Amino acid sequence: MKRRLLLASAVLLTPLAARAQTVYPVKAVRLMVGANAGGGTDIVARMLADKFAAQFKGTFLVENKPGASNTIAADLTAKAPADGHTLLVATNTGQAIAPHLLKLGFDPIKDLTPVGLVVSVPNVLVVGASVPVNSVPELIAQMKAKPGEFKYASSGVGSTQHIAGEAFDMAAGVKGVHVPYKGSAQAHLDIIAGNVQMMFDTTSSAMGQIKAGKFKTLAVTSDRRSSELPDVPTLIEAGLPGFDMTTWYAVYVTAGSPPDVVARLQAELARAIALPDVQAKLRGLGGEPGTMSVEQFARFNIQEYERFGRLIRDANIKPD
Repeated sequence: MKRRLLLASAVLLTPLAARAQTVYPVKAVRLMVGANAGGGTDIVARMLADKFAAQFKGTFLVENKPGASNTIAADLTAKAPADGHTLLVATNTGQAIAPHLLKLGFDPIKDLTPVGLVVSVPNVLVVGASVPVNSVPELIAQMKAKPGEFKYASSGVGSTQHIAGEAFDMAAGVKGVHVPYKGSAQAHLDIIAGNVQMMFDTTSSAMGQIKAGKFKTLAVTSDRRSSELPDVPTLIEAGLPGFDMTTWYAVYVTAGSPPDVVARLQAELARAIALPDVQAKLRGLGGEPGTMSVEQFARFNIQEYERFGRLIRDANIKPD
């Protein structure tokens, strides 16, 4: 009789134990960000932290770990316990570019599982208001006529702005002079002053100078026009076939995390992105909210890693 009672108790308790093991989150979830507070990645992360806290009825905390081209945060996420309680909010700078320039202690493809694409922000090719060109063909003609005289700014070696500049040089058959900065603010001042002629900046960063008339917009670097700059052509329309260089933001989780937790994170991220206020905020950053399925983004993640690797090798880009 005693044995039968013990077996019955075990049967009754097993479903409860199984359900207890799948409760998520069981503690605070960290959203790792490889950039300083106040930047685009941080804004996206804090917005998601608020939405996830409501959707999961748990605590989601943003932790800023800037440095090493956004890879410090990725390294911490890759090496965290595989329980789904450490997420990474990242850009292609850290996930697809930096791994080809830096010696890392983790593999961004094998050690991080994609949760989903949040938003893509096109870069925009801008020149200073005093630069005597008003279109991409005019710029290319001037760069060919005056080799070595056109300088382009970026927020650092290996940034998407830098890679876009190198890709433009190869596609247009010109050679600009790369001038790296620690951020966009100083680069903007030098463009306005005429010390540097051009930049492939994100729309969210450049919009203030564009609206103030201090920058002229020649083209966006995405494969379609930006909703924030509908009258500005793409570089493809301007005569450079296949040119596509955007900054994208995505969420990852430590590889090996429980499949049911990963699946729920993927579903809740898609739910958050679809919210009207989130859509409005993402568009306010000059971006296009992500619409890829989980499978599509997983493929895109690998394709972008390989594409940027080829660009870096072809352009012979080396770290500082």
